[in-house]
Amino acid sequence: MRIAYLDTFAGIAGDMVLGAFVSAGIDLKKLRAEIAKLDLGKVDLETGKVVRSGITAIKVDVVVSGEVESVNDLGGDIHRHSHGDDSHHHHGKGHEHDESTHSHGHGRSYLEIRSLIESAPLSENVKGKSKEIFGRIAEAEAKIHDTTVEKIHFHEVGAVDSIVDIVGTAVCLEIAGVEGVYTSPVRLGSNGYVEAQHGVLPVPAPATLEILKGYPAVFNDVPHELTTPTGAAIVAALSRGVLKETPVEVERIGYGAGTKDLGRLPNLLRVVIGDIKSPTEEDHVLLVETNMDDINPQLIPHLIERVLAEGATDAYVTPVMMKKGRPGFVFTVLMAEPLLERISKEIFAQSTTLGLRIQTIRRSKLHRELSTARTSYGDVRVKETSVDGKKRVTVEFDECKRIAEERGIPLRDILERINAELNRD
Repeated sequence: MRIAYLDTFAGIAGDMVLGAFVSAGIDLKKLRAEIAKLDLGKVDLETGKVVRSGITAIKVDVVVSGEVESVNDLGGDIHRHSHGDDSHHHHGKGHEHDESTHSHGHGRSYLEIRSLIESAPLSENVKGKSKEIFGRIAEAEAKIHDTTVEKIHFHEVGAVDSIVDIVGTAVCLEIAGVEGVYTSPVRLGSNGYVEAQHGVLPVPAPATLEILKGYPAVFNDVPHELTTPTGAAIVAALSRGVLKETPVEVERIGYGAGTKDLGRLPNLLRVVIGDIKSPTEEDHVLLVETNMDDINPQLIPHLIERVLAEGATDAYVTPVMMKKGRPGFVFTVLMAEPLLERISKEIFAQSTTLGLRIQTIRRSKLHRELSTARTSYGDVRVKETSVDGKKRVTVEFDECKRIAEERGIPLRDILERINAELNRD
């Protein structure tokens, strides 16, 4: 499996990720061409070499002219991680602290940003990753400000340069052919302050901490904002976890530079691109269970749909015989740890349970890759795996259901025919 390892020894910010990938050999022309597909006006990426502690790195700046303004101005909710002196990130020459040329008063709502990404002629892979990253930021801001994601309005994170950072990260991963992202424990800094929209905030900023809940982090003794909300969201949305003692065949190495001079600590992010040769992958997920003997069975399919919609990996129900001879159900959900709070709320709201059992379990799984395959019924989404060197391709069930309904052919026949086509020697 081809991976990207983000070594956050000095934290992580969006521009540092782009710089690291460009340093690692990502084609800048291809990156610029994909960014140009966004309806953002005249935007360009400016790159330059910098040297930190003797290490040559790439600094990426987003140069904006003729920025497209948002239609609705709903106010501001996010701190100045793109402008403050303790930040890694700035807007390019002539824009580092000039807020009047950017998003204050001209920010974008979370829904506007989603629409902007969805309407762009980007790959579904890039769109999905970009929306997931922005979603993590919106959820954190909604929690901090006691509101909903629909009401969240971004100033700096909604500015053109930060949209470019996030979408650009997804583009870089696609260009590099990366199938999985891993990181080191995320360095945050501590005992410092960052200028914010509503005043001064402690380092690490509340949004950064909220986004990284459940992910390994280090409060190292550097009084600067090492990790921004954007950087934290890239990690939380894309990373499979911390890479531990897994052999990696290193292919490319790149260094991306932040703006702030941190003194003895070089303000750099290192990316390592390479291959993990193991046929299986391992990760950790939460297994959450509850027993119920008083729920209306008609509610169970809806409960499963709701937790899956909230991001659960899997959900299922097992019939059991409970105390006093009562028939009941064990409801089981697998999920990533950062999703525990919101999925637990959904379970309590949609079911009759009064409590949950929670355990961390280790999974060993075959690596799978989502892609599109051409069949006699048109292009379909598939999962590809490999067992003992033999490739196995499985069509997504929803694709077969769609084709069966469109063509009036029994679903069983479509499943058999497409899978036979895909796995023909």
